[in-house]
Amino acid sequence: MTEITAVKAEETASEAEQTTTAESPAPAIAVKADKLYKAFGRKPHDIVKKLQGGASRDDLAHLGTAAVIDASFEVKRGEIFVVMGLSGSGKSTLIRMLNGLLEATSGTVTVGGTTITGVPAKKLREVRRQSVSMVFQHFALLPHRTVIDNVAYGLEVQGMPREERLAKARTIIGLVGLDGWADNLPSELSGGMQQRVGLGRALAADTDVLLMDEAFSALDPLIRREMQEQLIELQAELGKTIIFITHDLNEAMFLGDRIAVMRDGRIVQIGTPEEILTDPANDYVAQFVQDVDRARVLTAGSVMEPARSVVAASAGPRAALRTMRDLQTSATFVLERGRSFVGVVRDRDVLKQVKSGHTDLRAIIQKATAVSADTALVDLVELAVESDLPIAVVDERNRLLGVIPRVTLLAALGNVSTTTGELPVMEPPSTISMSIITETLRETASEGVQP
Repeated sequence: MTEITAVKAEETASEAEQTTTAESPAPAIAVKADKLYKAFGRKPHDIVKKLQGGASRDDLAHLGTAAVIDASFEVKRGEIFVVMGLSGSGKSTLIRMLNGLLEATSGTVTVGGTTITGVPAKKLREVRRQSVSMVFQHFALLPHRTVIDNVAYGLEVQGMPREERLAKARTIIGLVGLDGWADNLPSELSGGMQQRVGLGRALAADTDVLLMDEAFSALDPLIRREMQEQLIELQAELGKTIIFITHDLNEAMFLGDRIAVMRDGRIVQIGTPEEILTDPANDYVAQFVQDVDRARVLTAGSVMEPARSVVAASAGPRAALRTMRDLQTSATFVLERGRSFVGVVRDRDVLKQVKSGHTDLRAIIQKATAVSADTALVDLVELAVESDLPIAVVDERNRLLGVIPRVTLLAALGNVSTTTGELPVMEPPSTISMSIITETLRETASEGVQP
């Protein structure tokens, strides 16, 4: 078995081992919407029946407004699910059905396994207190209450003793960056600070699900970005399930684990930011995302390619040289057993080893740039400029997942496809010709030099 075949065998065995490992259970579903309709008018149920029969929204405009049409989706526990659409698309109506502020005309909503559509008002209030909190666009703070009393308000409604709820509220105030402002009134705070109070109030209630309706749209751009970053940090720390409504595409791409795009009351696509950006469901979505900053949305894992030029660290220089000759590359990636990424070897160094009769490939391994799969492309540009080698993409165990050649990175950033089909993993040798490498291999073979 040759060295390269051995590497492939090791990779296959490793993959087989992963396949046979018991799969972890799917994440629990925090919120589920099933065939939701919301119509406004004198006969909303008639509107829904006609929609289900094939009538369009425009056909029924004389009867009323079909705000949400046949919306179905599931939100996994602990994810940020963004609903995005232009004004009038139905996104705010949709989120208000998820906590019962608006009653669905048809369909069901389930929160934490409890159906909240068609239930008595008392049961609905109980679900809101225990399972769902909401952050509104215009803060909705109580103006006569201090910051700490606003944050603790939900706990007061739940019946928590004063000292206990104030202690918890002070902790939350620290989390949202308002230390030192606990005793101020909302009128004494900036817009961004007031929104932090609203967020803190929702977090203090300690519900599993957090609904946010255009929560940052009233803020200045710099403060808005700051709030978005803080929400990501809080999510990483607290692990809430967040359903976030926005009309801002860049905000949706930055925040969302998954995004639902709405148009005229219907959900036209659900997917990760990368899926929506790289594979839009229709022309509407394609036009919607055409101006997105791709460098901040796409990740290394979404554009990487399989590493073709690979050799085992235990292989000798001749095996590495043969790999580079066969694949027309000037360098090859080196892996230890189990696909652990070690570095690269270049043709010049390998050729010297072969000619001198040395058999230790590890002696000439060079360090190479490696990033995780979730690294944004914007963070790879400088790395690609500094090195002529493709960027290695590794997992948390330092196993090689793929590589990103410079041309692939540029194509992804420019939203263009390459014209050659398969992209080269390594740049072709520029100073050592294939004939020299081939001749060297023949010479060392005849001299009995072993890898």
